[in-house]
Amino acid sequence: MFKGIRPLLRGSTYSGALFAYCGALVSLPLLPVAALPAMAWPSASVGVQFVVTVLVWSVLIGVIGLARTTRRVLIACARRMLGVPLPDPVGGRRHAGSPGAGSASATASGADRLRTPLWLLAHVALGWAGAQLSVLLFVAGLLLPGGWAGAEAGVSVDGWSLRPEHGWQSWVAALVCLVLAAALCLAVTYALRWLAPRLLGPSSAERLALAAERERELAERNRLAHELHDSIGHTLTAATIQAAVAGEVLCADPVAARAALRSIEESTRAALEDLDYVLGMLREEQPGTAPARTLADLPELLDRLRHAGAVVEPALSGDFTQVQGTLSRAAYRILQEGLTNALRHGAGRPIEVTVAAAPDRLELSVVNRTRTGTSSATGAFPTSGHGLPGLAERVRLLHGEFHAGPDGPERWRLAVRLPVRLPA
Repeated sequence: MFKGIRPLLRGSTYSGALFAYCGALVSLPLLPVAALPAMAWPSASVGVQFVVTVLVWSVLIGVIGLARTTRRVLIACARRMLGVPLPDPVGGRRHAGSPGAGSASATASGADRLRTPLWLLAHVALGWAGAQLSVLLFVAGLLLPGGWAGAEAGVSVDGWSLRPEHGWQSWVAALVCLVLAAALCLAVTYALRWLAPRLLGPSSAERLALAAERERELAERNRLAHELHDSIGHTLTAATIQAAVAGEVLCADPVAARAALRSIEESTRAALEDLDYVLGMLREEQPGTAPARTLADLPELLDRLRHAGAVVEPALSGDFTQVQGTLSRAAYRILQEGLTNALRHGAGRPIEVTVAAAPDRLELSVVNRTRTGTSSATGAFPTSGHGLPGLAERVRLLHGEFHAGPDGPERWRLAVRLPVRLPA
């Protein structure tokens, strides 16, 4: 219990009470407008006019609470003056193409429109009640001790009066009034701090929308990490081998050396395009068109490997035009990562690349010979260890089959089978 009261005894108590009283003062300009219907009904009794005025006043306050800007301002003020950790309203950042974003945003907006006017009404009601009672108690605490400047002190409210006798009784009564005034400030602040998360905090629909948005962001960042790993890892591996080849044949075969350097230039330029795209996404900028490398770019990839001195033995069959979109891009990245691993762990050895496109499936295979005494998991090139797990996750998301492991003595085989979605 004391843990919940201790924060209220700090500065947030006074700022919270001030926040409540400011809410009451801000609503004051609406009172003359709310009194117009009652003034137009002079035959009604004072009680009826008062009730009509309060009802119209409440409606006006609720209408102001319907504005999205009002909710944002209230959340910012509650965070600063009440010390309540409230997140920003949901709905500012939405991925246009993400499924369910529109419905979640609409549901969250409906919850906001229902709860924000309730908060505003509670804010104003607590502000007026707290302001009037605390001022009354504070003034009573100052006036009850009689005898000041020869005056008789007392308090009278609606026929009820309090005029303690001079002496210690008046001082005790004054102290009680001041304590009650402080306790009232504490109670108002506590009530606002209790209501703020429930009326200004995220609703159930908003929490679901936040979780879905966070899941989309993580999935997108994970995809970008795979893209960056596959592209940059392959380029650095190929460029390292090509640079070594160019250095060895620079004097003996300048033509081959220039070809290797030209291949390094082409591969690094492609990797820079991928890098710019990924960095733009991570910085939440609006990047250009994503580099869409598909199975149509496979011959160019194999040519770069040959320039690096690799012996590539491709076996391509089927109609690649029926493999489109995400599946074709994923197949390219899978083959790129498999060829990168083959270069790392079996440089100079033949690499068998098989791509078979059937009407209902796409089969990919990369087989390479490893060095004596090593496997495809070790070699001269340092690895992050994320390549094969990343490939397995990519294949799983495409509902495919994945296998990677030894295939006989000194052989390593990467095999992937992906289903082809036939057009409806």
